[in-house]
Amino acid sequence: MSDDIRYEVRGRVAIVRLNRPDKLNAFTYDMLAAFRDRIDEAVRDSAVTAIVVTGTGRAFCAGIDVSLLEQSVTEGRESEGRDHIRDGDLPALFSFLLRVPKPVIAAVNGVAAGGGFVLAMMCDMRVVADDAYLATIFSRRGLIAEHAMSWILPRQIGTSRALDLLWSSRKVGAREALAIGLADRISNPEALLDDVAAYVEELAASVSPRAMAVIKRQVYAHWSAALREASIECEWQMNEALAHSDAEEGARSFVERREPRFGSLEVRLP
Repeated sequence: MSDDIRYEVRGRVAIVRLNRPDKLNAFTYDMLAAFRDRIDEAVRDSAVTAIVVTGTGRAFCAGIDVSLLEQSVTEGRESEGRDHIRDGDLPALFSFLLRVPKPVIAAVNGVAAGGGFVLAMMCDMRVVADDAYLATIFSRRGLIAEHAMSWILPRQIGTSRALDLLWSSRKVGAREALAIGLADRISNPEALLDDVAAYVEELAASVSPRAMAVIKRQVYAHWSAALREASIECEWQMNEALAHSDAEEGARSFVERREPRFGSLEVRLP
C-alpha cells in the first residue's frame, strides 16, 4: 500500500486519507491506483456503512501532481500508464465513485482545487471545514471544463453558477459553497471528521444499506432519464424492495417502535 494513501476504519466509517501534505496531497499515478484499491477495500467490508475521503495537513487535494501535468502538456494529451483505469470506466477522473454502492463523503479539510475539486464533486456529499475553499482552476491553466464537470456542475448548482466557477476559476469559501450547493454542510475544522462520522453512524443505526445503494444508483441513473423511463424503473425497483427482507424489518420495527435491524450490504467486486 502506498503510504501516500492512508486507510482506517472507525466504527462504521472507512476513512481514505490523502497523505502527501508537503505537496498539498496532489495525486501521482501510484496514489491514484492506491486510492482505487482502498475504495474497493471499503466496498468489500460489510462492516463499513460509508466511505469518507479527506486529506492530511492544510489541503484536501490540489489535484494532479504538477510533473504529470507538465508531461501531459508536452505530449499534447493526458499521459498513459494509469493503473487506476479499468475496463468499463468512464474517462472522467474519479467517476468510478458514482458507481460505488455505499455513500462516499468528501470531508474537505482544506483547499480542493483542479483535480481535487473534481474528486470532491465526484463524492456523493461534501462536508467542508469553515476555513477551506474550492476552485476549479482549469481556465487559469488554459484548459476547459474537464472530467465531466460541464455535466455535473450545472446539475449541482445551476447553469449560470457553474459557468461562473468554470470561467473565473475563483476561490469559493465554505459559506458560499454551502449557499450555492457545492457544500452540503460546513464544520469546524477540528470537528470535521467527528461530524461526518456522527452522520454515518446515524445512517448505520437506522437505514437499510441495500436501500441506500439502490437509491444512489437511481439518482445518478435518472439524472439523464426521461420521466417515463425513470417512473417505470422506479416501479420495478420498488417491487424488488417490497420483496426484500429489509422491507419486512422496516415495517416490523415501525410497528414495534424500535430501531430497525437491517443486514449488511454484501458486495463482491470483480
